[in-house]
Amino acid sequence: MSIPASDPLSPAPEASPAERISTPVDGVDVLGAISPSRAGDFMSCPLMYRFRTIDRLPEEPSPDAVRGTVVHKVLEDLFDLPAADRTPDRAADMLLPTWDVLLETEPALAEMFGGEGADVATWLASCRAVLDRYFDLEDPRRLEPADRELYVEALLDSKLLLRGFVDRIDVAPDGRIRVVDYKSGRAPGVGYEAKALFQMKFYALVIWRMRGVVPSMLQLIYLGSGEILRYEPDEDDLRATERKVEAVWAAIQLAHETADWRPSPSRLCDWCSYHEFCPTKGGTIPPLPERPAPVPDVSTDEADD
Repeated sequence: MSIPASDPLSPAPEASPAERISTPVDGVDVLGAISPSRAGDFMSCPLMYRFRTIDRLPEEPSPDAVRGTVVHKVLEDLFDLPAADRTPDRAADMLLPTWDVLLETEPALAEMFGGEGADVATWLASCRAVLDRYFDLEDPRRLEPADRELYVEALLDSKLLLRGFVDRIDVAPDGRIRVVDYKSGRAPGVGYEAKALFQMKFYALVIWRMRGVVPSMLQLIYLGSGEILRYEPDEDDLRATERKVEAVWAAIQLAHETADWRPSPSRLCDWCSYHEFCPTKGGTIPPLPERPAPVPDVSTDEADD
């Protein structure tokens, strides 16, 4: 695959959902904006961050990632129903319409299955299995979320803008806040919990800055393995997260100034879409765009599964 030379007159890439929703910060010299997904990308592999955020190279959709998108949407819409109707069978009935709507907006997704109806049916059955597992972990008939798929943003004192999408926020009668995120994959192994919780602490920091309340519970629901990871943050946790995010941003700025986007090989390489451009896989790094943007964040945070 070849990369065409950058055309200074070509239209800018379509804005991400975060860019479309994000509010202007009038009268403030904002350093930049970052989401937990892109911060996580850079911490995992600066070169992958560059490919995804600076070069904006296309990524092939995968059945696993699209399963996460579909399941997330069904769980979001499930709470539009009356409580008594939030059942496994009703969720299963919502699967095919949700997939059909996604195909209307992104018809290329059908190519994942090569036009084989049997493969699509098997994949939809796997989506149903993931949804059924959700009902083993929670009873949505007893929940009334305060917010779903909520866009949040907060400007730090350093003028760095944090932003992203939270799957669900529950608010108790006494005001306690629980931040909930669905993951369609399996729970992390021993020693990897901190990395998984970084995203949730990021969201907790943003909510604390927005509302002045530290969330009392962070909850990751792993639908792939049927497990729940819970964590109770405090102000010290969130201050440490703020320092970490600012350090990551400083490292991103340095990489941008020096054009040093080095790869960081790990087990995650197996799921990377950029092997043909990565020197650790025998690929060739393409030249940077002629007019690179000043390291914006373009994450939707909708595919963190």
